[in-house]
This record gives sequence, C-alpha cells and structure tokens, in this order.
Amino acid sequence: MKKSLFVLPFMLLLIYCNNPGKPEQSQAKPAFQVSKDSILFSFVFVGCNRLDHKDVAKQQPYDGSTANRAVLKWIFDQVMQLPHKPEQFFFLGDIVLGETDTTTLDGQLKAWVNLYQDQGFSNFQNSGIEFVAVPGNHEMLYAGQHHKEWPLNGATDVWMRSMGGFMPKDRDQVPAKSGNSRMTFAFKRHNVGFIVMNTDTYNDPTAQNPNGLEGIIDTQWIVDKVKQYRADKSIEHIFVLGHKPCYVDNQIETGHDGLPEGPIIWPVLNQSHVCAMLSAHVHDYQRMQPGNAGTYQIIAGNGGSPGQAAFYGFTLINVLRNGNIELKSIGFDKGNPYYTVPANAEAIVQDSSILTWSTNSNPYFGVSK
Repeated sequence: MKKSLFVLPFMLLLIYCNNPGKPEQSQAKPAFQVSKDSILFSFVFVGCNRLDHKDVAKQQPYDGSTANRAVLKWIFDQVMQLPHKPEQFFFLGDIVLGETDTTTLDGQLKAWVNLYQDQGFSNFQNSGIEFVAVPGNHEMLYAGQHHKEWPLNGATDVWMRSMGGFMPKDRDQVPAKSGNSRMTFAFKRHNVGFIVMNTDTYNDPTAQNPNGLEGIIDTQWIVDKVKQYRADKSIEHIFVLGHKPCYVDNQIETGHDGLPEGPIIWPVLNQSHVCAMLSAHVHDYQRMQPGNAGTYQIIAGNGGSPGQAAFYGFTLINVLRNGNIELKSIGFDKGNPYYTVPANAEAIVQDSSILTWSTNSNPYFGVSK
C-alpha cells in the first residue's frame, strides 16, 4: 500500500484513524421525494469515471472518450430525474484515462466533449444544470516507469481548450503566474461559497526534481479565500472541492495518497467552519470527519472507475432553508463487469446524513474494516 506523503501534525486525526471497530452506516433505501419548500438549492458531485487501460476497447462502439459510458449515462439520467433539480454538477476529475502524453489527452478530452454533446447519449447539456469540470491526476499527470506519476507539461493548455467552457464565467481565479493555476478558482451561488482546487498542478523541473513536481497547489490563495468567504456575511456555507482529498484512511488498501498540503489546509477549514471538502481520487464513497468533529471530508470517487466501490452513483447536497445541509449518496450496486449497468438498476439512497458541525453519529467509511 502506498503511504501518505505527510505526517499529521495534530493528534485529532490520530484519534479518528485509531477509532476501533466498524462504524454504524446508514441503511440503503429507495430515493425519496424531498419537500421542495424546504430546499434553497441543490448540487451534486462525483469523480472517477474513466475506464481501466485493458477495458477501453471493450465498450462498443469505441468512441475514444475512455469514459465508462454506461455508468455516466445512468448518472446523468438520474440527476435529471431528481425531484428538486440541482443547480450544479461538479465532476471531480479522472474524467478520461489520460496519463500518457498531451496528444492522447487532447484526443480523449475532445471525444468526451463530443459524447457530452451527443443528444443520442444524454440530454444533460440541455438540462439547465451548470456543469463544472475539475481536473484529476489522470488529466494532469503521466504515468512513468512502474506507474510513477509525473507532471505532464502542457496538460493545462490541453484541459483549458476542451474543458475551459465548463468553468463558471463569474469565477475568481488565482492570479496568473506561470499559467498553471488556471483551474483553481472560487465562485458564489445563493448563500454558498465554492472554492475549487486543481490538486495536480504542474511545477517546472528543478535540479532536485528533473521531471517537475506534482500536486503543489495554490495553498495561500485557497487559505485566504476561505477566510475571505467566512468574513462575507452573505455566505453561510463554504465548500472546498478538488480531485484529491486532504486525507486518505490508511486502514483501507486504496493505493492513493492525500494532499501533501493537508496539514496546512485542514486546520483552516476547521477554524473557518467550512462545511465540507468534497473530493474523489479514491475509487469509493466515504464520509468522515477527520478529527471526529467539525469539517467533513466526503470522497465520491464512485463514478464508474474500477476499484473497491460497492456502488456507483453520485452525491446530492441539499442546502435547506432552515440552515441545515442534507447529504444523500445515491447509486446502484456495481455491475459485473464494472463498465455495465444492471438491467433496471434502481437509484438507492446508500448513505444520508445532516452535516452537523458537531460529531456525526454515523460516519460512512465505505469499505468494511
């Protein structure tokens, strides 16, 4: 198992990680009707829909997108059928397989956009739901020898050409330095502030790192934006989003690491009462509070990529008029093979909770311990 790139500097996370026993989990139940009067607005998020290398050609007809088309279509269709239409759909990275060269990445992203725009595939583009695309390591990096990941120089320009239109026009983004921070930005909707991170930025090669260094995010800008939003009286809730989570539970064999900047960012999220960090990367659905109270970390990497996830689907956030934040993770039991959807796959609420700031009673770790 890959080990975390950092050692946690505060003991609260150790308390969480060493909590013995299997936690209580919500019982799965059919998606239920929600009172429209109680919801101010809703949004959904998910990541990790790309196929594995060996399975790309198995989906026929081959379209070049490297997307798990069957699961992607199911997700789009189910989101459009929700009783209260969400206003945003955040796709949190690993949209395509990538991790090779810019020519391959460019072709896959263009094919993905063509699939998105194909009304024979889905009418999501005409749903009125704002689609926000966030890059992941499969878009920003390439896999070298023994699957070691390195920055893919030029990936930012490739991403912006195909996916730049899926970024809010009214966003506030990091001031351009080298141009590699263009996918880290923030914007407001209703009483919510969204801060979106590109967790796999490219950094120029140095003598110490001749291939460049991946994953160094714009930490200070993000920290300052969190504090700015907390001081804004029009903003009642803050969400931070990115492909990689701050923390990965090393009691689970995931093969993934969290952000090296986690020990810097997480205390600020807690101090500023950020509601949750929303992420993917780990091919599973997990809901937890690192430190056992305060800010939530929701991992929704169950969008269709192969891995340990028991169910594929999406996660819905309802911002309620009474000030509460309601979470529902909705999905279906994964098919066999994973790139198929079982006949009559039903949308089931696999996990639900109110994201209270105090200790939550039913964390969802996804994989049995």
